Amino acid sequence: MTDEPTNGRQILIVEDETMIAIMLEDMLDELGYGVAGVAAKTPQALELIDSVPIDAAILDLNLAGQDSYDIAAALEERGVPFLFSTGYAALAVEERYRERPFLQKPFRQEELQKALSGMLKS
Repeated sequence: MTDEPTNGRQILIVEDETMIAIMLEDMLDELGYGVAGVAAKTPQALELIDSVPIDAAILDLNLAGQDSYDIAAALEERGVPFLFSTGYAALAVEERYRERPFLQKPFRQEELQKALSGMLKS
């Protein structure tokens, strides 16, 4: 657990690989964050965005061959910070989103904490 307060902030996980989603849930739990929900596809993620409180989101860039830019746009419209998580290089992210935090898979819990802390500064 980190010394930095997470204040029960709720993080949306958008990830199509079950094992990675479970790993992210465990990491977030160890860091003191809550999980707002887990979605493997765009419609699931958009439904969660419309129905549950979300403080931030972790978006896999590639969801079974589909990009997650519609999800990013929905989060952006609501002012919810998000980061991209992908096995691809940072240049794989569309130019309009390249200023967003980015985690290269595989990443460590410390890298996730640093990215979330940067996004959620109060």
